[in-house]
Amino acid sequence: MRSVPKLLSADTHGISAHLVRVEADLGVGLHSFQIVGLADKAVSEAKERVSSALKHCGARPPSRDNHRITVNLAPADVKKSGSRFDLPIALAYLLASEQLSSFPLEDSIFLGELSLDGALRPVPGVLNVALLAREEKISTLYVPQENASEAALLPELRVFPVSSLSELIAHLEGREAIAPQPRTSFSPSFSPSAHPLSHVRGLRAAKRALLVAASGGHHLFLSGPPGTGKTMLAQTLSSLLPPPDLEEGIEITRIYSSVGLLGKNPIWTCRPFRNPHHSASFAALIGGGTDPRPGEISLAHRGVLFLDEAPEFRRDALEALRQPLEAGEVHVSRVKGTLSFPARFMLILAMNPCPCGYFGDVSQACQCTAREVFRYQKKISGPLLDRIDIQIEVPRTPLEELRDAHSDKTGANEDEIFREAVSRARKRQSDRFGAAGLAFRANAEMSSNATERFAKLHSSAEELLRRMLKGSFISTRGYYRILKIARTIADLDASDEVSADHLGEAFQYRLKESRI
Repeated sequence: MRSVPKLLSADTHGISAHLVRVEADLGVGLHSFQIVGLADKAVSEAKERVSSALKHCGARPPSRDNHRITVNLAPADVKKSGSRFDLPIALAYLLASEQLSSFPLEDSIFLGELSLDGALRPVPGVLNVALLAREEKISTLYVPQENASEAALLPELRVFPVSSLSELIAHLEGREAIAPQPRTSFSPSFSPSAHPLSHVRGLRAAKRALLVAASGGHHLFLSGPPGTGKTMLAQTLSSLLPPPDLEEGIEITRIYSSVGLLGKNPIWTCRPFRNPHHSASFAALIGGGTDPRPGEISLAHRGVLFLDEAPEFRRDALEALRQPLEAGEVHVSRVKGTLSFPARFMLILAMNPCPCGYFGDVSQACQCTAREVFRYQKKISGPLLDRIDIQIEVPRTPLEELRDAHSDKTGANEDEIFREAVSRARKRQSDRFGAAGLAFRANAEMSSNATERFAKLHSSAEELLRRMLKGSFISTRGYYRILKIARTIADLDASDEVSADHLGEAFQYRLKESRI
C-alpha cells in the first residue's frame, strides 16, 4: 500500500500563524478531486489552479487522472483560507501520483499561490509563518520569490525563493538547485513622508510640546481654530521619532504582512503614521470583521495614530481606544475565540474648540451658543481625555511672526536639533530600563510603580507638587501621567532628578482636562 504524502504548510489567523499538514490520496474510482479540511472558497478553487499549473509544467494534471483524488488540510476542524496552499497541494498530488520522487518533508514549509501557467504569486503573512517556523524548529521555507526577502529577515531559516512550480520540481529532484535567499539586512530610517519641523512657522510652545511627546512616547491632544497648524504638527511628529530597532521592525512588519500591505518593501524600516478618515467604521479603527484582522490602531503599532477632527469620529470607536491606550494591545472577541493584536501607538487627537471653530479665537467671533460649544467639546469624553498625557491649545500665529520666522535662517537646522534631543532622551530611558531589567521602551509605558521609582523628585518639586494637587482636580491616572511627563522633560535636560521647573512644565500640559 502506498504511503500518503504529508507536507507542511501554514495558515494565519489574525497576526499569528499555525501549521497545516497537507495530505493527498489517490483512490480507486471515477475521477473526482476534493479538498477537505474546512477550506474556504479560495482554497477550494485551488483545484483548477493546480490542474492548469501542472499541465503547463509537463506533469499529468489531476483532471486527466482517473482516480478519486482527496486532499486533506489538517487539522480538519480549523478553518483554512487564502491561496497559499496551492503549492503544497500540487506537490502532494505529484508525490501521491508518483510523478515526483520523495524528498525530506518534515523540515520544510511550502507556501505559494499558483498562476495558471505554473508561476508563483506572492501571498500575505510570510513573515508570520517564518516566525512560526523558527518557533517550531523548522529550518527551511519555500516561498514565492517576491516574499523571500521578507522571510529571510530571520537568520535561523533557510529560505528558497521559488518563481515557478517547474523550477521547484527541478530543485527537489536535484536537477537544478535553487540558491537560498541571502539574509535581508535591516536599515532603519526616519519616516520619508513626514513633514520636516522646519516647515512649521511660529508655534514655539506647540513645538516644545511636540518635542516632549516624541521624547517620551506621550499621547497628544491639540485644540485650536481651523488653519492654525494642528494637522501639520501631527504630521511632523513622525519626523522626530527615532527609527525602529530590529525587534520593533519585525513587530511592525508582522502586522502589515498579515494584511498584505507590505507592497514591495520586504520589511517596515520606519515608524508608521496612520491618519484614518473620520468615517472609518469601528472594525476598521479597532480591528475585527468576519475574519478578524488588525485595525488602524494596530497598523499604527510603534508609530503614530492621528485622528483629525476627532469629535467627528463615532463615539463608540473613540471610547474603544481607552483599553488599548492603557494595555498596548487590543482583544477582539468572537464566538469562535479571541484574538489579540498589538497596539502600542502614540495617539494624537486634533479638534476645533467648537462647531464653527472660532471659540476663544481673538481674530474672529464665535457663532456658536454655549450649549453647542459644550456638546461639541463633550464628544471627547473625560475618561478618554484623562488618558492623553499632553493637552495643549494651538493658537493662531500672527502674520508678523510668520514673516519673521520665514526670514529666520536657523530653521533648517531645527529638525536635526530636535531629532538629536529626542534620541538622547530615548537613550537615557533605554539605558535606565535596561539596567533595571524592564521591558519598557519609553517613559509613557511605565507602570505606576516604575513611575514612583524613576521619577525622583527634588525637594523643591515635592513642595510644588503638593501645592498644585491641592488646588486642582487631577485624577490618580493624571497624577502619574504628570510624573511621567516630568521624567521625560528631565531626560531632555539630562537630569537624574525631577526639578520644580520640570514638574511645573509637565503640570501645565494637563490643564486642558479641567477646562473641557
